[in-house]
Amino acid sequence: MSGATHPVGGPRLYDRAAELAAVARLSARAAAGRGGVLFVTGNPGEGRTALLDRAAYDFPGTAYRVTAPHHRGPWSAARALFTELAPTTAAGRRALRLARSEGGFARAVAVLATEAEAVLICVDDLHLWDAHSRAALAVAWQETDGRRPGRVGWLVSAARHHRLPEVPGAETVRLGRLTTAGARALLDDLCPPAAPTPPVGERLLDEAAGHPGVLAAAVRRLTAPQLAGVLPLPRPVVDDTVLAEVYGGLLERLPAASRRLLARVAVVALAGRAGAGADGASTVAYGVGGVGESAPAGVRGARAPAEPLEGLVADGLLRRRRGGAVGFEDPFLGRAALASARHPRRGRAGGGAPGPSRAVAERLTVDGPVTGAAPTAARPPAGAALARGEGHRADRLRPSAAVRALSPVARGRAQLVRGLAALAGGPVMDAHEALLQAAELLRGRAPVEASDARFLAMEAAWAGGDVEACLAALDGGEDVRGLERDFADGLRAALTVRLDDARTALVRVVAGDGGADDPRLLLRAGAAALVLGDTAAAARIHARALVRARAEHRTALLPHALEQLAYAELRAGRYGRAALAAREGLRTAEATGQHNVAAHQHAVLALVASVEGDGTAVTEHAGRALATAGPHGLVQAATLAEWALARAERGRGLAAQAAARLLPLVRPGPRGGHFALRMLVVPCFVETAVASGRDAEARDAADEYAAWAALGVDGPAQAQLARCRALLAEGEASAYWFREAVRRHDSCGNDFERARTLLAYGTWLRRRRRPVDARGPLRDALVTFERAAAGGWAEHARSELRATGGASGGAAVPAAPRELTPQQQRIVRLVARGATNQEVADHLSLSPRTVDHHLRGVFARLGIRSRVELPAVVDGWDADREVPASAAARPPGR
Repeated sequence: MSGATHPVGGPRLYDRAAELAAVARLSARAAAGRGGVLFVTGNPGEGRTALLDRAAYDFPGTAYRVTAPHHRGPWSAARALFTELAPTTAAGRRALRLARSEGGFARAVAVLATEAEAVLICVDDLHLWDAHSRAALAVAWQETDGRRPGRVGWLVSAARHHRLPEVPGAETVRLGRLTTAGARALLDDLCPPAAPTPPVGERLLDEAAGHPGVLAAAVRRLTAPQLAGVLPLPRPVVDDTVLAEVYGGLLERLPAASRRLLARVAVVALAGRAGAGADGASTVAYGVGGVGESAPAGVRGARAPAEPLEGLVADGLLRRRRGGAVGFEDPFLGRAALASARHPRRGRAGGGAPGPSRAVAERLTVDGPVTGAAPTAARPPAGAALARGEGHRADRLRPSAAVRALSPVARGRAQLVRGLAALAGGPVMDAHEALLQAAELLRGRAPVEASDARFLAMEAAWAGGDVEACLAALDGGEDVRGLERDFADGLRAALTVRLDDARTALVRVVAGDGGADDPRLLLRAGAAALVLGDTAAAARIHARALVRARAEHRTALLPHALEQLAYAELRAGRYGRAALAAREGLRTAEATGQHNVAAHQHAVLALVASVEGDGTAVTEHAGRALATAGPHGLVQAATLAEWALARAERGRGLAAQAAARLLPLVRPGPRGGHFALRMLVVPCFVETAVASGRDAEARDAADEYAAWAALGVDGPAQAQLARCRALLAEGEASAYWFREAVRRHDSCGNDFERARTLLAYGTWLRRRRRPVDARGPLRDALVTFERAAAGGWAEHARSELRATGGASGGAAVPAAPRELTPQQQRIVRLVARGATNQEVADHLSLSPRTVDHHLRGVFARLGIRSRVELPAVVDGWDADREVPASAAARPPGR
């Protein structure tokens, strides 16, 4: 740390006009007593420190340059900051006293902001400060900025991957590469007194690609004869030594797992498996469909945690591209990561963990020097580069040789990388194919990874709704042992409808909770419980997996654990809990770039919203789920989203539209719904089909559902089957089946489905003009819906209860029809039959605006909130024989 007024001479900057303008604005605010914070971010070598030096030189008042102290103990940076400021100003001395007191850091910063003369504090490399100091400084900025203006400007630099604190009113500038003209000017400045010869200069500019730090490091390693063109240049000029000088500090500060992961992504980019440029596929340690999670082995042969991937994406060191592939934001970083793996430094200063050995690094790369991909987006073939005399470009263009040199294990891990990337945010059947290829390449060579690749391929096929692909992934897994073998055998038996065999194997998996506290294995145990229909056990095990994932900081696994927990709660009918898990899961999935998981969470939230009666939320969440599910082949998420839309339509009284939407979901085949959800949708389809007059299709679906319910793989199935039979029966047979459904519900534990049956039974009784008998089931249904926060269903039950003349706990009993005008009665009956305002206006020779006015008056008089409730009101009138239907509905003049 060094406090100074001005450096001797201001550093020369190139292509930094916008950044210098932002610094000038900060200086002006500090001089005017308004202070503020300006963040400057950039990659290594892009000139953060040079910009701070120039800002300190240009500032008209006192400027301080603050760097991170070598000792990074708690509060070390904060103490060093105020220790430096104390001798120079009275405010600094007072701030130091406050900073040393407990909880006084924010007050110390406030003292500087309100009492100091115009001061610019340049904080360099904030990401290297200790966490205590960073957090306290961020809180202090948040508390002072905009509320206590002062004469202190804070110019703060940080690495581009560092997550900056949120400070109201703060401005952020991001440094980038230089233009050709700017780089040429910098090169001239770096090579006094004579500029390099044109060929040498062009070579340097081309290889540095506008990166000021790389250009400077490359020039420093060249001798005068080389710059003059007398001696040949190294091939390439920007080699491992140059990249280590620029990026070595960043890589050394990363965890070992993150460094290994960067090296593996660089290998895939080198092999040309992610397209042109420096992009590479990613590794994402998570699964789809509730089966598991995996990561490729580390470069030492040990299994590496995959969570670093999502952290690297979130930090900006890697970025996701279309199709789920992940590449380097900075191409030089990929080359530096690969160089670090090939040439690890022993005994690093700063305590960084040593990199992989040379032998291991050679397993990841090709024979001979490999320098990575060119920084340009499109690379010419090597032969064309040589023909144009650009051999330095050809040095970097050897993907075919790299592919041939990779061992089967390296190729298998590269395929595993690709498959995991597609599983996170690309077409899931592409992921399935890549993961199967990975399993074959790794079989017998890396058995643990081969096993995980097969399970992940099965998950991809499960999300895509392809039974045959699921079976293909489960076959040939001789590397699987123990409870994972039971899991694979049980799933295979379940998919081929050998349920006795499936139960035998899967019950062992559930009883063993995966055999360990590993959250991956717990998720598989929870998936086994779902296949068995034990939703209570599934929710319990998935909740345990979530706890373990949090305790182990498995950030990439959290979205998947929350996805499975939300689905288990949904199956159990606990919609409030499902929504809570899905919302958190959606946030974590979006933060980690797991778009396929996010689509599934949107679908769950759409179903929850359909229960709550929030049509807007249903449309929004279902639309976002389908937007991803369609191009990525997520049949499971698409089925849930379409189901939610149909339930919302049924709630609005659009039974025919809902039945048409549900019909494809209950049909088998490639155009049907997801194989694991198809039967779960049938009870909803039967209800809507009966309401819309499609009894034949409803009976066919109910007959198939009866055969499935007899298998005993879903707890509430027998009760829901009885409800379907009640809806399809006639006369007193319906009453028998409704009572039988309620009896069966009492033993299966799904209160929400029991309430739905009670609602259907009460509605049936009311329509048979038995309002007194209907009130009991309707009241029980209402209480359950309210307890479950199922607002839409509760309102439906409340409306039915009001129509019987019973108290609903909500609005008063609706008025009798005689309290409405004849015109209002006609409008009510037409709307209750499903007519729109325009259709009513045409029928009654009114304007749509007049119809809308009448409806508003009707709603107020009847104590209801929407036209959805009118059918129940009209049924209540007819049941009480207060107004003959034929007289009230007769059009004028007839």
